[in-house]
Amino acid sequence: MAPRQPQKGRRRRPGFAGARDQTQCRFCRGGIKYVDYKDIDTLQKLLTNRGKIYSRKRSGNCAGCQRKAKRAIKRARFMALLPYST
Repeated sequence: MAPRQPQKGRRRRPGFAGARDQTQCRFCRGGIKYVDYKDIDTLQKLLTNRGKIYSRKRSGNCAGCQRKAKRAIKRARFMALLPYST
């Protein structure tokens, strides 16, 4: 076998694992363990003006809190606290 040739292209810096600076979502920052469906002011910040739920990327939530928020929004819609659409 021939010796392996060095790869061309992008090189990684030593000691850099590719992890970016992690920022916490609004619920983790506040230490909130349960996203309450009755907290309409907080939930409306996660909705567009048409009533659609913002994506994780747009809202800045982590995966777990996005699922909790989704569940809370759907419960609030069922209880007629939030609109399904406008």
